[in-house]
Amino acid sequence: MEIKVLDKTFVPFISEERIQTRLKEIAQQIQKDMNDEVPVFIGVLNGSFMVISDLVKHYKGACEMSFVKMASYIGTQSTNQVNQLLGLDIDVTDRTVVIIEDIVDTGNTLVALKKLFDQHRPKEVKICTLCLKPEAYTKDIPLDYVAFEIENKFIVGYGMDYDKHGRNLPEIYQIKE
Repeated sequence: MEIKVLDKTFVPFISEERIQTRLKEIAQQIQKDMNDEVPVFIGVLNGSFMVISDLVKHYKGACEMSFVKMASYIGTQSTNQVNQLLGLDIDVTDRTVVIIEDIVDTGNTLVALKKLFDQHRPKEVKICTLCLKPEAYTKDIPLDYVAFEIENKFIVGYGMDYDKHGRNLPEIYQIKE
């Protein structure tokens, strides 16, 4: 069923059930990779709020979490410039950090995040994203956990927005061509 968000039409793309299944699998994989270590999950606001919430519900080990806020989009277009709006409020020195992203396309936000975290000397930084657009990804930072590889089309829902609207949708919709 098509939906309207502001002036754009979107079609169903990834169901809530598929999202939950993948997040549970990824939580189990992260837990296996941690070897009794207590990771620090860092959600990248605003888009990752649903991803990190559901991911940590499936994570059965001890963990800590915090958020940073970065911005790089205006409407449906990446500005290719990333601004940090809310900084790190937890000590990650010698800790394993798992950055939780809603979507990775160009990778510009990841470069800015990597620079930010390297200043805090973590033991290791792992990257987890709900969606990856491989065609758009131009950076060489490895992604450790990817729920879905998708084509380079604009999506909305499950935390991702179109001009601040649509974040509350429990599934993901793709823009109708």
